[in-house]
Amino acid sequence: MQYPKIKQERLAVVIARQLERMILEGVLAPGDRLPPERELAEELEVSRPSLREALQKLEASGLLETRHGGGTYIRNAIVSAITEPLAEIFQRHPEAALDFLELRGTLDGMSAYYAALRGTEADRAMITQRYQAMEAAHDIDDPSEEAERDADFHMALAEASHNIMLLHVMRGLLSMLRKDVVFNRMQLYTCPGARDMLLRSPKHRAIYEAVVAGDPDTARDAAQHHMTHVHQFLRDRQLSEWRVDMSRRRLERDRDASKAEATTKPGH
Repeated sequence: MQYPKIKQERLAVVIARQLERMILEGVLAPGDRLPPERELAEELEVSRPSLREALQKLEASGLLETRHGGGTYIRNAIVSAITEPLAEIFQRHPEAALDFLELRGTLDGMSAYYAALRGTEADRAMITQRYQAMEAAHDIDDPSEEAERDADFHMALAEASHNIMLLHVMRGLLSMLRKDVVFNRMQLYTCPGARDMLLRSPKHRAIYEAVVAGDPDTARDAAQHHMTHVHQFLRDRQLSEWRVDMSRRRLERDRDASKAEATTKPGH
């Protein structure tokens, strides 16, 4: 019997697959800058020509990008086709933030559930570190820093879920949140009562405690209830603003009507 020859893959293909795996698993995150070519070739123990070819393949596939001024960066190509059009919609229709929060409630619940179920000791250490950083930002009264640390905490949960698709979807959604696309986070964090509701909420702390304790059901429920509270808070706030605006427009209407009536009276 004549067996077919085993084809040996080009080194550039092997390198590209290894980098793809690191991107897929979240080891290399969107926005990360790769080391210079010489340094990366030494770390991977490969030749620079093979590495250069692998990087060109990944850039052609949309996983990498070379930015003006130098440097090769990881792109969030997995969800960019979804999040970029959504970003434009959210900018034109801020009310869609409530729909965003409904989706976050489901996805955060999944992240917390699987983080509690599958999280490693290293994952729990990272989650603890992120939660403590969020508390510290709250204590120094820095809304911008607090918003960043809040997103970091939820990203740590997604990473600890060890679900690759969930990780990248959450990463795409949280990137929109960081860019103020979904709603003005500064406005949310500076609104009276909002900051305590977001961080000091028993449900928010319950997420952390349930995940590190390895209680997936409690972690999921706490995450979903927390986002429900945020959703309700923003909904009530939007309704309040709408009512104030409506009252203001009615008052202006009555003032205009009074002025018009005054000008039509005899002697004017």
